[in-house]
Amino acid sequence: MKSPVDSSLNRLEFPVLLAGLVIAAALWGFVELMEVARATTPHAFDAEILLAFRHPGQPDNPIGPYWLPGAMRDITSLGSASVLILITTATIVYLLVIRRPATALLMFVAVAGGQVLSTLLKHEVDRPRPELVSHLVTETSLSFPSGHAMLSAVTYLTLGSLAARFLPDRTSRFFVLGLAVFTTLLVGTSRVYLGVHWPSDVLAGWCAGFAWAMLCWLVARLLQRRKVVGDSE
Repeated sequence: MKSPVDSSLNRLEFPVLLAGLVIAAALWGFVELMEVARATTPHAFDAEILLAFRHPGQPDNPIGPYWLPGAMRDITSLGSASVLILITTATIVYLLVIRRPATALLMFVAVAGGQVLSTLLKHEVDRPRPELVSHLVTETSLSFPSGHAMLSAVTYLTLGSLAARFLPDRTSRFFVLGLAVFTTLLVGTSRVYLGVHWPSDVLAGWCAGFAWAMLCWLVARLLQRRKVVGDSE
C-alpha cells in the first residue's frame, strides 16, 4: 500500500520538477544578464571573450584556419529566420498531414511566440551591436538578446521534444534532445565568433529560449494529460 508521500511524489513527476527548475534558473540568469546589457560600458568578461576570438592586437583577424569563418557563417544560418521558418513550416505541414492539428498549433505558438518575445526584449533593452571587433556578417537589428540563440533554442528544443515522443527508447530520446541542445550551442557560439553579439547577448538568448521552450513543453504535457494533444487528436 502506497504512503501519502509516495502518492505526492508520483503526482509531482521528476521531469516536470526539472523543467520548473530550468525555467526558474533561466529567468534568474536572464535578469542578471539584462543588468550587464544595460551598463554604460561593456562588462570585462564580454570584452575578453569577444577579443579571444581575434588574434591579439588584430580585431579584424579571427582566430582559426582560413575555412573557419565560412563554416561559422554556415552554422549561424541554422539560427536565421529563413531557415527556422522553413523548418517550422515543414514540421507544421507534416503534423497536419498525419492529423495532429493540436500539436501543429502548439509548434506554431511556440516558435511564433518566441519570435514576438525576442523582438519585444530587444526593443526593451535597446543594446547596440558590439563595435570592439569587426563584424564578419552584416546585421542591422539590436543586440540583446541574441535572436539567433534564443530562437534556435526554442525551435530545436521544441522539435527535439516532439520527436522524442515518437522514439522507442530512452537512448534515442536523449540523443535527439542532446543534438537539439548541441545545435543551439553551436549557433550561439557562432554569433560571438562572427563579432555580431556580446557573449552576454548569447547567454541571455539561451536563457530566454530555454525558459520559453520548457514552458511550452509543460503546456504540451498538460494538454497531453487532458487528451488535447496526443496519439489520437
